[in-house]
Amino acid sequence: MQFKFLFFALLITSTTLHAQWDPTKKCYIDGGTNDCLSNTILTALPFLRISPDARSGAMGDAGVSLTADPAAMHHNAARLAFAEEDLGLSITYSPWLRNLGIDDIFLLYLSGFKKLDDNQALGLAVRYFSLGTIEFTDANGNDQGTGRPNEFEINLGYSRKLSPVLSASLSAKFVYSNLATGQFVGTSQISAARSFGADLGLFYRNKLGQSGRRNYLNAGLAITNVGSKVTYVKGVVKDFIPTNLAIGATYEMNFDDFNSLSITGEINKLLVPTPIQPSDSAYDANHNSYADYREKPLFEGILGSFNDAPGGFTEELQELMYNVALEYWYDKQFAVRAGYFHENSLKGDRKYLTLGLGLKYNIFGMNLSYLVPTTNNRSPLANTLRFTLFFDFTNRNKNKSTPAEN
Repeated sequence: MQFKFLFFALLITSTTLHAQWDPTKKCYIDGGTNDCLSNTILTALPFLRISPDARSGAMGDAGVSLTADPAAMHHNAARLAFAEEDLGLSITYSPWLRNLGIDDIFLLYLSGFKKLDDNQALGLAVRYFSLGTIEFTDANGNDQGTGRPNEFEINLGYSRKLSPVLSASLSAKFVYSNLATGQFVGTSQISAARSFGADLGLFYRNKLGQSGRRNYLNAGLAITNVGSKVTYVKGVVKDFIPTNLAIGATYEMNFDDFNSLSITGEINKLLVPTPIQPSDSAYDANHNSYADYREKPLFEGILGSFNDAPGGFTEELQELMYNVALEYWYDKQFAVRAGYFHENSLKGDRKYLTLGLGLKYNIFGMNLSYLVPTTNNRSPLANTLRFTLFFDFTNRNKNKSTPAEN
């Protein structure tokens, strides 16, 4: 499907609201209605935050503390050191924004891991995001031709156990974004954006109970997309990529040889500066026509993201995103999943339920997830589907005590 796209303002500049700060409500307000306005955190390369696999997609996008699977490369590569399989591969396809009537945007995710020994694992993931066919126009609506914007990420990770119950990981990634190469903004030509980055992860998994069937407690922490800022036009201030902090825990209950249930909770926070509106005196203190929060160096922006919100601690809490989920396995072959994702109404207002199924037979398996928005506003994410095929190649000499999951 083709659709016209006036990309200049969205691509090169951040959208801002001429709003007034209310010290009582601790938010920017609409001068006409006196209602709080949203102050959503915007980043470059937002496709890096899309949960790419159907298992997590069915669990409210939670994944930092789940049991190991190939898609751990996105959420927390430290999980891979605890993988029970020697080799795992998966491929996920997700049509994107179908609820808007767009039929040629999709996300493709290939991932896998290889255990080096009982304590070490290597992981590799490739993410490809196609934005379909775009008809470019200039500010006056004149035809500027067509293109097929696309973005991709290559991610290589290493995971190692630090103790029988704790592992750590380090991943390196390269990200490429070609949205409108060859087009112009005024007299400036647009080029592709590139970023080099890293992910850091910790994962804890411990048995609970002294004998017989044992339950497990998992905990995970990951800082992902710590990478160089990007721009599509030379001479324009560079923007942050979506550096993210995720903390979560999973409690896995094995009732008998056939039935298990896992309960997962997770909190996410973007580690990038909170926007300041042009009406605020701190917006452009150096008077160079760029918002000061966009000009911060990488690590100053990351470290300062915990206390830079104009609304103080109240607004910092609003920036937290919450995920809760359940995963039930029967006979290590059939899974039912459900989850919920919550984002504050002033910080993006994404709220949705997720549902999914999983099947596994021998080394082959498949997962499916479906997204159902819970807000009254029309959501472009409504009815989003994800399909994952995976292969687990297990050393049959190992004794398994938990379901083989993906």
